[in-house]
Amino acid sequence: MNTSISSLSALDALLAELPGPDLAAEAAWAAREPQLTKPAGALGRLEEVSHWLSAWQGRHPPRLQALRARVFAGNHGVAALGVSAFPAEVTVQMVKNFEHGGAAINQLCRTFGAELKVIALELDRPTADFTAGPALTEAEFVAAFNAGMESLPDDSDLLAVGEMGIGNTTPAAAIACALFGGDAALWTGRGTGIEGAALTKKTEVVAAGVARHGASGALEILRRLGGRELVAIAGAVVAARLKRVPVLLDGYVCTAAVAPLEAARPGALDHCLVAHASAEPGHRRLAEKLGKEPLFDLGMRLGEASGAALAFGLVQAALACHTGMSTFAEAGVSDKD
Repeated sequence: MNTSISSLSALDALLAELPGPDLAAEAAWAAREPQLTKPAGALGRLEEVSHWLSAWQGRHPPRLQALRARVFAGNHGVAALGVSAFPAEVTVQMVKNFEHGGAAINQLCRTFGAELKVIALELDRPTADFTAGPALTEAEFVAAFNAGMESLPDDSDLLAVGEMGIGNTTPAAAIACALFGGDAALWTGRGTGIEGAALTKKTEVVAAGVARHGASGALEILRRLGGRELVAIAGAVVAARLKRVPVLLDGYVCTAAVAPLEAARPGALDHCLVAHASAEPGHRRLAEKLGKEPLFDLGMRLGEASGAALAFGLVQAALACHTGMSTFAEAGVSDKD
């Protein structure tokens, strides 16, 4: 399977050919679910999740033997403008922490039996300051996108994507604002904890980026306002669609990273669920614009795929109920008249 692109136009063409859900798998799910020993709809969104899993894996019953978590890391030119409470070198330090097993994502992946890989993308070479010009050249965009596509093995059953990059809630806010409009302040949050003058500065940076690049097409917005890790997340999500791997999206940055795919080709994110509602205020607004209700809201805003990895457990529970429960006939329980 081809898991690379050569240009933005090649990506646009690829999005036009994305496969849809598997109708036979959906039908098999729909035949079993009403027979389970419960009132229809009694498991709420767990039923939605098992249906989604089967439809996008293209098999019934679905399986969860190979859980993958991918965390992409990148640095941003706008970080030098004072948009974060932490310096850019923290990105490198946190990548080392991931590699040594000391971060929250390591514990969550260990808990749910998921494979974790961290892909650092030219951390010694931040993107350009998007208030002065495009964040990435087309060649840089292609390289980052392909790194994301190539990160996912063919035998994967479920993918959780996340990121690490000091300052990256700034490009996330800029992308969301450019795609969906409104004042920059609606999309710009505290990120790592800034407030006061620093938050005002961050909002001004977002507004300047949108004013400069916001009239571009959706994929160009990702190139001009995004970063390497955001582009790589988009690449991993497209590869997952091609390989029939459902995707759990983490918080604000992840959702913003893939929003241009949906804007370019409606339906491009149908194989994705937003795992959780980030405490970053723009995230819930962005998820609503994309027509995606987060699976849970625990006030998390860590990033690094932590919310998406936590949702592994919810998906496992949904699958266990759908495949393990007895039917009314098997249990000798009377169904409704």
